[in-house]
Amino acid sequence: MTPSHRFICVHGHFYQPPRENPWLEEVEVQDSARPYHDWNARITAECYAPNGASRILDDDRRIAEITNNYRRISFNIGPTLLAWLEGAAPVTYEQIIAADQASRGERGGHGNALAQPYNHVILPLATRRDKETQVAWGIADFRARFGRDPEGMWLPETAVDTETLEVLAAHGIRFTILAPRQAARARPPGRDWIDVRGGRIDPSRPYLCRLPAGAA
Repeated sequence: MTPSHRFICVHGHFYQPPRENPWLEEVEVQDSARPYHDWNARITAECYAPNGASRILDDDRRIAEITNNYRRISFNIGPTLLAWLEGAAPVTYEQIIAADQASRGERGGHGNALAQPYNHVILPLATRRDKETQVAWGIADFRARFGRDPEGMWLPETAVDTETLEVLAAHGIRFTILAPRQAARARPPGRDWIDVRGGRIDPSRPYLCRLPAGAA
């Protein structure tokens, strides 16, 4: 039997809102997160930390290998969450940073990590100035943590408009990720437009978007 050449790409979108009391600059006890101190701690224990040391089992369900999933998936982590992880869960934080560094060596210098606007702002609802601020701060935080410029940026809720794409391009972002249902039409170079509404676009390839300001 000929093996099936099928592939899957997993993207992890990791984000938590700032939960710190602005007066104390600490996350207070959240009863709904019991038995953990707060929801950041609970989600870290249940998700972020296990992904840094994931168990691969053999046929007898014994641990055959421990792997860092962040090294094998595309991911973005919100700057406010990374700031919390750095102080409260430094082992997990270092696993995330190390995974991106390792992936760069395995993928021709292209790291697994994507940037994100600094806060989880729905950018089409923001002013141009706020878009610029969110993108610039997100890039600066990414550069400080991962030691490189981001190539891609995840948009909150994948919400996008033309102005948002122009801001990304102006800041050197080369790509973003959208849902198939967000595309209305596409075409091969020099060919007629094809209606792809209803999620009918081919998601297995990248697409170039020509912008009014001249960038793409």
